[in-house]
Amino acid sequence: MTLKAVLFDLDDTLLDWAGRNYDWAEYERPFLRRAYDYAASLGNPMREFEAFEIDFRNRARDAWDHGRATFVAPHLGRLLVESAEAHGALPGSLAIEEVLGAYQWTAVPGTKAFPEIGDVLTELRDNGLKIAIVTNAFQPMTVRDAEIAVHGILPYFPEYRFSAADVGYLKPHAAIFQHVLEAMEITPAETVFVGDNLVADVSGAQGVGMKAVHRIVSPEHSMMEGLIVPDASLRDLRELLPILDQWYPGWRSR
Repeated sequence: MTLKAVLFDLDDTLLDWAGRNYDWAEYERPFLRRAYDYAASLGNPMREFEAFEIDFRNRARDAWDHGRATFVAPHLGRLLVESAEAHGALPGSLAIEEVLGAYQWTAVPGTKAFPEIGDVLTELRDNGLKIAIVTNAFQPMTVRDAEIAVHGILPYFPEYRFSAADVGYLKPHAAIFQHVLEAMEITPAETVFVGDNLVADVSGAQGVGMKAVHRIVSPEHSMMEGLIVPDASLRDLRELLPILDQWYPGWRSR
């Protein structure tokens, strides 16, 4: 079978989060404040920001709990609008895209692109392979785009970038993988998936018939080790190229 595409998880696969070491709620508060202020600027009789913030965090927690149980993806924009409407915004007065624009997400301090990805992604692309990002983010991809642009990742993926928030399902649900395959006009047998999560990435990809490569980013052992067996494992994405050479001889000469 010919190799036609390689799909990548984003966080802790292409984007290194190991350097983040601060309270997430404190970091996120200014973004929430901007979304709240935008809602208020439209003349909505908003109640105090602190109540909005608490409501949003409760909704986000509940949405993620529901998502882990059902694989239905949370959506940041909808959660922001629901919280704003619960605290004074008139129903229908807020467009999700405008609220997300006001939120103004960007690169998170302490995160960085793994240093080897440029060489690896260039090699894949220059040899005619389609490459894509498939992330379990609750932010739509338009929001993550601003972040990965800062890290220099966006230019490698001009066409294919998929967020669970946009598709509606979280990995490992088959629906998100099938959506990506259909959008890219490829089959599972022609596709390799690379990701750091044994359940979401490896088991999910294998479940629809892809080969799956596990990126190991932490020395900690997972409860799933031994239960989920990747087709290959690596610690540096440069190790992916010889793995592909073994599985698909001649793919570089297409």
